[in-house]
Amino acid sequence: MISDTITAIATALSESGIGIVRISGEESLEIADKIFRTKSGKKVLLNVNSHTVHHGYIVDKDVSDSGNMWKSSIIDEVMAVVMKAPRSYTMEDTVEINCHGGILVIQKILETVINSGARLAEPGEFTKRAFLNGRIDLSEAEAVIDIIHSKNEFALKSSVNQLKGSVSATVKKMREDIIYEIAFIESALDDPEHISFEGYSEKLLSKLNSIIDQVKKLVDSADNGRIIKEGINTVIVGKPNVGKSSLLNIMIGEERAIVTDIAGTTRDILQETINLKGISLNIIDTAGIRNTDDIVEKIGVEKAIKFAGNADLIIYMADTSTDLDENDKNIISFIGQKNTIILMNKSDLNSVVESRDLINLISDVTGEELIIQELTNDNSVIMIKDKEIRIVRTSLKENKGIDLLENIIMDMFFHGKIKINDEVVITNIRHKSLLQDVMNSLLLVKKSLNENMPEDFLSIDLMSAYSSLGLIIGEEIADDLANEIFSKFCMGK
Repeated sequence: MISDTITAIATALSESGIGIVRISGEESLEIADKIFRTKSGKKVLLNVNSHTVHHGYIVDKDVSDSGNMWKSSIIDEVMAVVMKAPRSYTMEDTVEINCHGGILVIQKILETVINSGARLAEPGEFTKRAFLNGRIDLSEAEAVIDIIHSKNEFALKSSVNQLKGSVSATVKKMREDIIYEIAFIESALDDPEHISFEGYSEKLLSKLNSIIDQVKKLVDSADNGRIIKEGINTVIVGKPNVGKSSLLNIMIGEERAIVTDIAGTTRDILQETINLKGISLNIIDTAGIRNTDDIVEKIGVEKAIKFAGNADLIIYMADTSTDLDENDKNIISFIGQKNTIILMNKSDLNSVVESRDLINLISDVTGEELIIQELTNDNSVIMIKDKEIRIVRTSLKENKGIDLLENIIMDMFFHGKIKINDEVVITNIRHKSLLQDVMNSLLLVKKSLNENMPEDFLSIDLMSAYSSLGLIIGEEIADDLANEIFSKFCMGK
């Protein structure tokens, strides 16, 4: 049972208009009453109604109500918000002291609260108490930190849907379906005279297929979910002096990278994040890839290849005013396994390279069969296995092709438009891993059915799936996992 009272600063520790010190626990009202005075010097917080706001002062010691002695110990003029259990975020008595947002005054009030009997909260402890007290489940608690860390509007909307219970409701329904089947099997095994397994295999198989389809849909949503949450990891590669740094500067709207006519200017990676039509694009500009004896430049080339290997999207820039060479071959050799956009840059100059030249080189280097879906002078689409390669003619000098590039990125990852309505999207890697465990357990049940295994085998794997789903929402969770999850929260939340 949680018995101690905790406190923390609930707003950013920086100069601002308002700062909030939050107190939660059995003694919240008593502690706040010790240090809060009305304008007339009265203690009132113990007897006020829940969800009320009170104007007054915070004092640094518990002094008599009579006379004006208390005025000499005033720290700040505040508004105190009282929320009594269970109608609070933590489902405990809670007081939030809204004070002026100076760093010194906020810290002084926090120190006074601690000296009056509260202890400093651990990171995420308020939300952890909301979870332990049953106000929210674990998936909803994780949505809280996702909301705080949201980088774009779609990540925010997805996290809000999860906080409202979209993941929780789906998981609970699947658990209900599974536990019903477990109960039936156990009952039939215990009382075979009255409960028969006749025709049950077909019924269970139908139910399994339905649940497996749901789980598969959730797992499949995780890739898009990760991109929605974290952004598209995009790496710009190419030979030196083809326009990589110019592209970065254009996309972020400022002169972030140094641009010169000297090949090899960029020696290390540059990272920036932009908002592209509501989605975060994490762009990495890399050193020009070429054979070199320069030790520093060689390290930059190795970094470029490493980051390209971990990218969601590669933007390969080719200079159409010069012939393709061995360096282009080296670049193409490691982009065949990634979704790639090839920018045929410097189209304002006389072109010696066309789309067909690049396609032929890709075919020669990768040795893979290419499926040409569209071939034009300015925008070509080819496929290597399940990876898409788009070839676009651009002129960064004349700012041509950038809008098309942005549209292609959206089309590649979201078919032109992101849809986040009431659809459940998995954005948490922990959830995805557990759902994959659920899938494996349910497939074992199907295998047992097909092999006519005894019914107790079915029950074991069904229970495993049930437990894995329970871990998502916190119905079954070890203390160390809970501590790890909530330790990632900021102080005061």
